[in-house]
Amino acid sequence: MFTLSSAAFQEGEPVPSRFTCDGKDVSPPLSWSNLPAETASFALIVDDPDAPDPAAPKRVWVHWLLYNLPPDRTELAEGAGNRNPAAPARHAVTDANTTGYHGPCPPIGTHRYFFRLSALDRVLPDLGPHARRSELERAMDGHVLGTAVLMGRYARAGRS
Repeated sequence: MFTLSSAAFQEGEPVPSRFTCDGKDVSPPLSWSNLPAETASFALIVDDPDAPDPAAPKRVWVHWLLYNLPPDRTELAEGAGNRNPAAPARHAVTDANTTGYHGPCPPIGTHRYFFRLSALDRVLPDLGPHARRSELERAMDGHVLGTAVLMGRYARAGRS
């Protein structure tokens, strides 16, 4: 089974503040194993389906988009999302209108943060500097061999 994990937090557990707007806002370390045969690249989508309020979510907020990770990669080091990736990997534009990682920063309540790593059967074309989630997902359509998911939670102190 294709799996995604982090040395920083376990499935369903709190994301440490170091990886949020209340800390250094660096991307957590991620590692994966048991990738599907025929994997040619990976794409990572990190989002929050509880925005802005988990009691009344109105949208899914995208925190990080990364694609064309080479198939020989099995991890991303802490902070990998805070710098430009080595080619052929590319960032796409998040809902903060930036590229790269921006961590949990919920305005109210405890939010869930899903890290989804998809193994793809091809390297995606360059989507350009303004590509967003919709363009990435269109390019991925029909090419996903498997997806590994890791979910963490975060609530800001005094905002529950």
